[in-house]
Amino acid sequence: MDYRRTYRSAAVTFVDLVDRVPADRLDGPGLGDWTLRALIGHTLSSALIQVPPVLATPAKSVNVAAAEGYFAFVRDVPADVYAAAVAASDADAQESAAALDDAGALAGRATQALATVADDDVVSTPVGGMRVRDWLPTRTFELVVHGTDVAAAAGVPVEFDPAAVAGATLLAAKIAVVLGDGAVLLRALTGRSSLPSSFSVV
Repeated sequence: MDYRRTYRSAAVTFVDLVDRVPADRLDGPGLGDWTLRALIGHTLSSALIQVPPVLATPAKSVNVAAAEGYFAFVRDVPADVYAAAVAASDADAQESAAALDDAGALAGRATQALATVADDDVVSTPVGGMRVRDWLPTRTFELVVHGTDVAAAAGVPVEFDPAAVAGATLLAAKIAVVLGDGAVLLRALTGRSSLPSSFSVV
């Protein structure tokens, strides 16, 4: 699976989706406590805006060796650190919501930055040093997962490239395994049982 192509494809699809969101839905419900505008802002920030600076900042060593480790790391931080990160994310979502009209340009800058790095370059991410080929799929995951959130909240259809959906789904399964929930997810996917109502890998 070409992680560069799937990222670019997911970015293009997300930008098109944002362009089709009715203006009168933006201040309505999005996800959790976020309005739809804030949800889009969060996705722009996490999946597009932060990509160029991360890719431009080398790290001396690899701290997280796989994409699933990125999300497992976030789940394992102390409660107070996690709460502070959530608060910062909320503030960033509100601030980045002002960039809705610039979504296309943001995607362009992110994909241009990707063209300047090699697969095995080690860059500084929010959880420490990661190889480009391991970190970027976490950004595709953000685009696909939150893209479906945006589509559901806005009442508009979206269809991501099957390769991007497959990559995000596979990553979700790998996260479940790392978190110790692999068997629970496997039994649900094969019709043996249902997932708990609060089940999530993120």
